[in-house]
Amino acid sequence: MKYTSDNIFHMLNNFFNPKSIAVIGASRTPGKVGYDILKNIIQYGFQGAVYPINPSATEILEKKSYPSLLDVPGKIDLAVVVVPSKNVLEVIEQCGAKKIDSAIIITAGFKESGIEGAKLENELIKKAQELGVRFIGPNCLGMIDTHSKINASFAAGMPAKGSIGFFSQSGALCLAVLDRALPDEIGFSKFISMGNKADITDTDIMLALSEDENTKVILGYIEGVSDGRKFMEVASQVSKKKPLIILKSGITSAGAKAASSHTGALAGREAAFDSAFKQSGVIRAHTINELFNYALAFANQPLPQGPNVAIITNSGGPGILAADACDKSDLQLIPLYKDIVDELRSFLPPVASFYNPIDILGDSSADRYERALNTVLKDERINGLMVLLTPTAVVDVEATALAVANISHLIDRPILTSFMGKKSVESGTKILMKYGVPNYSFPEEMVSSLNAMYRYHLWINRPEKHYPRFNGLKEKAVQIFDTVKKENRDRLYELEVHYVLHAYGFNQPKSLFARTSEEAVAAAKGIGYPVVMKIISPQIIHKSDIGGVKVNLNSKKDVENAFFDITTHVRNIMPTAHIYGVMIQEMIPKGKEVIMGITKDLQFGHMIMFGLGGIYVEVLKDVSFRIVPLGQEDAHEMIRETKTFPLLRGVRGEAEADIEAIEKSLLILSQMAMDFPQIIETDINPLMVRQRGEGAVAIDARFTIGGE
Repeated sequence: MKYTSDNIFHMLNNFFNPKSIAVIGASRTPGKVGYDILKNIIQYGFQGAVYPINPSATEILEKKSYPSLLDVPGKIDLAVVVVPSKNVLEVIEQCGAKKIDSAIIITAGFKESGIEGAKLENELIKKAQELGVRFIGPNCLGMIDTHSKINASFAAGMPAKGSIGFFSQSGALCLAVLDRALPDEIGFSKFISMGNKADITDTDIMLALSEDENTKVILGYIEGVSDGRKFMEVASQVSKKKPLIILKSGITSAGAKAASSHTGALAGREAAFDSAFKQSGVIRAHTINELFNYALAFANQPLPQGPNVAIITNSGGPGILAADACDKSDLQLIPLYKDIVDELRSFLPPVASFYNPIDILGDSSADRYERALNTVLKDERINGLMVLLTPTAVVDVEATALAVANISHLIDRPILTSFMGKKSVESGTKILMKYGVPNYSFPEEMVSSLNAMYRYHLWINRPEKHYPRFNGLKEKAVQIFDTVKKENRDRLYELEVHYVLHAYGFNQPKSLFARTSEEAVAAAKGIGYPVVMKIISPQIIHKSDIGGVKVNLNSKKDVENAFFDITTHVRNIMPTAHIYGVMIQEMIPKGKEVIMGITKDLQFGHMIMFGLGGIYVEVLKDVSFRIVPLGQEDAHEMIRETKTFPLLRGVRGEAEADIEAIEKSLLILSQMAMDFPQIIETDINPLMVRQRGEGAVAIDARFTIGGE
């Protein structure tokens, strides 16, 4: 589905470009929120009409005050609500009567405060919808638009005008980001505190900022999302237009609990958000500092058109740190052309390093930096340049900064810098900031930011995803799922699992069901030795954990003994378990064991999991996830994300595993999840992957269903 961002932008016009603002709950007392908001609106140059609303005052901050919205004679575009929570619904009713369609509800005391607050918030949503009032909040800091000169917030300060749009679910984080931005004069276009997101959500704001001509980069802080699917669809749409950089909190169980109590947000599983971001082009920041680092790079420099980078430094140590960081990223330090190296030799000292990183030594002047930069940039293969400076006694920091800035303006390739230190380089970093060259205190931050830019270049140039469709699979399995639903079960029996996997084209070991030892022997003879024996019981999920599996049975005696051992052992451990019999399966030759499965997330729906299989999956936790539906590219990437992927490629003379068979299996599982939404969890463990071209065999599997 394509969301109409231009319509959203128009809908929010009275938030961003109002001609008149009313502050309901305006106060005469400095330090109160109602006072600070009114003062900010007036102080920072809003050109429209301002109406304080306070029944106990006739004038506030030299503005005539009115008892209620209904007493204001003129038209009001935007209402800023700062009254106690119990009075908010009355104010919204007045907004409806006054034909005010836009409101910012600063007031707290809604769903973040508990059950009664949640009830009040639901009433607020219903009332606002009835009256056609859209609102930001409640429980928020407010909103700032630097280009319209609106500061409808209780923040202490106004950011500089710029091209970074920022939205946040946390008002306190807005304050922290603003405080961090003010000293360095980092410019913002819009600054929006979302609060509880009861009406206007982060997806609405993302769409609006994607259409805002004053916004070049979109930053966000979220604790959770109300509609995971919509978030992904909107993020995919927005991120193709502008960089979308998001900091997500609540990634631990403690953080998720805190997020829930903070704004009533469902934090969701970390794996789900990580997958959602990857699949929708969101650039993930893991800290506030990283959020700023990325924002400065995207807002001020062109994107690199490839991974090839060069480093110029006046100190070997920082150059090595930057090189190490590049090695861990997608960037590549390529050797320079011989003629470039020869030109560097012509003016650099003989003991300099002429390769990459290029160490121009600690006594470098601004002229030496400038010549080195211009020389390296003659190599058209270089897609981005990083400049390191340590403040030696002889370096002219300001002159070097100016030289870098001037070169940056003449080229269409990104230049990022790391003038290391604080006090000694401060004058230079201010020059760099003034001319739009991002500077970082440490080399690793610089490399990480340029790498984020390169990865975004790959995203916006990525071809449309291909979603393979396998026809005629669902029909063969419908009856199984219908039967399980009618019998009100939450798990599929062993034979049902076998039939479902068969319907979806998974290769399985030859299998025969046996209720007695005699039947087991006959089954083994029919399949051919060696065989595997597995207990069949609806109460037993993990058969190996209770001794319910015997492998490598090579004779009639082995089978008879195994049948007795398994059934006796299981009855002793689980006397209430209903044992149907055993499954006799062919012994599959060894291959690479992997696990794949389906799991259901509350916010994003079904996810597909892949990782190293067998008994070690829960110990190693080397798994990757993607949200359904999977494209061909998703299956390809999630296999290669795992640390154990090299084992599939073959090590020390081993043959390569059939990776194409794994990809196809992942895509089929994705289709199965879409075909049967009632699936809550599926594990195929292990999927035994044979050599390239020989396919894979699903050795064991389980299904849990429910809900739909």
